Amino acid sequence: MQDFDAIRPYSDEETSQAIHRLVNDPDFLDMVGRFKSPRLARWAPAILRVFIRRWLVSHFSQFHRVDDLQAELSSYVGELVENTTTRVTTSGLENLDKQSAHLFISNHRDIVFDPMVVNYLLFQNGFHTTRIAIGDNLLANRVFAEMMRLNKSFVVRRNMTSPREMRDAYITLSGFINHSIKTNHSIWIAQREGRAKDGLDFTDPAIVKMFYMSCKKGGLSFSEAMNRLHIVPVSIAYEYDPCDMDKAKELETRARTGSYTKAEGEDTDQIMRGLTGFKGHVHVHFGAPIKDCPETPKDLASRIDREMHANYHLHASNLVAYQLRGLHPDAHATPERVSDSVVTAETWSPAEMEAAEAEMERRLGACDPAIRPYLLDMYANPVVTALDANADEPITD
Repeated sequence: MQDFDAIRPYSDEETSQAIHRLVNDPDFLDMVGRFKSPRLARWAPAILRVFIRRWLVSHFSQFHRVDDLQAELSSYVGELVENTTTRVTTSGLENLDKQSAHLFISNHRDIVFDPMVVNYLLFQNGFHTTRIAIGDNLLANRVFAEMMRLNKSFVVRRNMTSPREMRDAYITLSGFINHSIKTNHSIWIAQREGRAKDGLDFTDPAIVKMFYMSCKKGGLSFSEAMNRLHIVPVSIAYEYDPCDMDKAKELETRARTGSYTKAEGEDTDQIMRGLTGFKGHVHVHFGAPIKDCPETPKDLASRIDREMHANYHLHASNLVAYQLRGLHPDAHATPERVSDSVVTAETWSPAEMEAAEAEMERRLGACDPAIRPYLLDMYANPVVTALDANADEPITD
């Protein structure tokens, strides 16, 4: 693992030291305090910090293995999931071998909650948790960086300007991913850089190509190397996105000005909003491992997308946005016909449709008129891709 020191997560040997640093970090103590007692954190942060540190030391200072720490934290993760969702459901786990490592390639809607809910479901169902790919832009926050590397996260470098630097970084990343699978450690990675703010989940072939970069010298063909990774497409479907308005604002700004510059601390704010905000029903589908990989990165990316889109569990919120936007009005215009054609997370009752309509209208009414079309897009587009994946003929705009 020394070859990967610059990007790898903390090892068991480093766990105790990392915990010690965190429980003595005022910023970390303040963050935990805001979770546990928001009112006291506002009025008496110094006093709360003392009690939080004592609580953390008594509960976590004895851990020396990452798996043991995660097992202890699972109940707190479960509490967070329960408090921010109406329910979390899953499908497809019966297709996975609990003794085998997998490369989970997932759509990406939330910075932290996506991999967290995947690992939560894996843990609850007797699977080992994954190593998580995170962008180096998130490491600007010292506390968050420490927490993530303690939670099996590894670093994906971004914004490199030199082609040589980019190639070397990707070869290292490819080597780490392949080494992890070979040594029976599963991986979670998003299908492309950044979140899909418009609701369109498409895999970047460059990421798939990166998986192969460290395998070329070994003489394996692309398909042989990819088959060894046990690639599993994962579809994560949120009924409601706590960051939907933030994403819509960014998309509108990009469309109007051609660019968007994040404010200082914006990633951290959206991490917290994504963790603590209301999500409604969340469904995660795990596809069957791909055993007959195509011969090119582009074809494999398309295969992953078809699996992801066809098994994306749509919510009433998606259908309401689809109807409000008015796309393809002659195709599957009623809830019953859409339900017959795509995988849905639930059977829509009239009451559920009315509730979704009221909630969508509330969200639209709460935002500037200029960003409303973008907010509708992020909820409506999964219906379009699901219909396309399940249709005999692709649907085109």
